[in-house]
Amino acid sequence: MIPIRPFITMAPDWLRHTIFCALGLIAQTSLLSAAQVEDGIVAIVNSDLIMLSEVKRELAPEQERIQKEHRGDALARRLKTAEYMALTSMIERKLQLQEAKARSVTVTDQEVRQAAQQMKQQGRAIDETKPAEMKGLQEQLTLLRVVDREVRSKVMVADSDMKRYFQEHRDRFALSEEYTLSQILIKPRSQNDTADAREKVREVMARLKQGESFEDLALRFSDGPNASHGGHLGLVRQGELLPEIERTIATLVPGGISDMIETPEGFHIVHLEDKKPKQFRPYEQVRNEIQGLVFQQKSEDVFQSWLADLKNKAYIEIKFESVLSGPPTIAPALRPSPTSKE
Repeated sequence: MIPIRPFITMAPDWLRHTIFCALGLIAQTSLLSAAQVEDGIVAIVNSDLIMLSEVKRELAPEQERIQKEHRGDALARRLKTAEYMALTSMIERKLQLQEAKARSVTVTDQEVRQAAQQMKQQGRAIDETKPAEMKGLQEQLTLLRVVDREVRSKVMVADSDMKRYFQEHRDRFALSEEYTLSQILIKPRSQNDTADAREKVREVMARLKQGESFEDLALRFSDGPNASHGGHLGLVRQGELLPEIERTIATLVPGGISDMIETPEGFHIVHLEDKKPKQFRPYEQVRNEIQGLVFQQKSEDVFQSWLADLKNKAYIEIKFESVLSGPPTIAPALRPSPTSKE
C-alpha cells in the first residue's frame, strides 16, 4: 500500500535537474566567491525563504544516523543525498503551505492542542511549552488538511478499477498453503555432540521404517517443545517455518515423512499429516480491502500531479552548493522563466 503523505523526498538528480529545467531555471554549479555568513538564504520559494539554519535542523537527525553507519566515500555520498532530500522536502512543504494559505485552509490553536493531547495519549512525545514544536504540529495538520481537500476529496474509485486491480494482484489476496505437521527434533547437547545427535536421528529413522509410530517415537526421543504431544505442531501456514523445512515439505505428500533436515535448531524429522493448497478469496470477500488499496494508489497519483503543478507555477531559486560544506555563498539571482510567477 502506497502511503499518502503531505510532502515527499526525491533523489538528488531530480532536485538538480527537474526543478530547474521544469521551471526554466539554470542550476548554478559554480558559485561566485563572496563573504561567508553564519546564517544565510539557502533557497527562495515564491515569497518565502529557507535559511541555512533551518536546513541544518531538518537534516540533523538523518545526518547523525548516517555518520554512525558509514565512513569514507560512502559517508560523503549518503550525506550529500540526505542534504538534497532534506532541501527538497522543505521546498515541497513550503509550496503546500503556501497553497493552503491561498485556499484559506487553516488549523485553529484549539485543534493543535487537541492533536498534541492525542499524541501524548499514543505515547508520542511533544512539549506544548515549546512554540517551535507546536508550530511544527500546526504545519503538519495544515498539510494533511490541504491534501485532503485538494487531493483525496477529488479521488473516485469505480468498481471497474477495483475489479481490474483484483485481476492484476490475485496472489495478494490468496490464503497461503497450510500444513498439518508433527516433528521429531534432536538437539546436539554441545558442539562436540553433533555426531551423537546424527546417530540418534538415524536410529529414529530406522524405527520409523520398521513401522513404529511417529507419535510414540516423538514422545521418547524428541527434544522439541511439542514432544509431550507426540511432536504435533498443528496447523502451520507457508512462510512460518524455517526455510530448510519449507523446502522439504514442498516435496512431501500427505502422510509422508521427511529424511533428516538439519537447521540451526538441530536435526528434524517431519511428518506431513495434511496439506491444504493455496486458496484464492473471491472478489466480494476482499472488495473493501481492494477499495482502500486502489484509493491510496489513485490518491498518490493525484498528489504527485498536484505537487508537480505547484512546482511548475512557482519561482524557486537555490542559492547554495552544500549545507554540509559550510555557510552558503551569495549567488547571483536567477530569473524566473516567462511562465513562472514573480
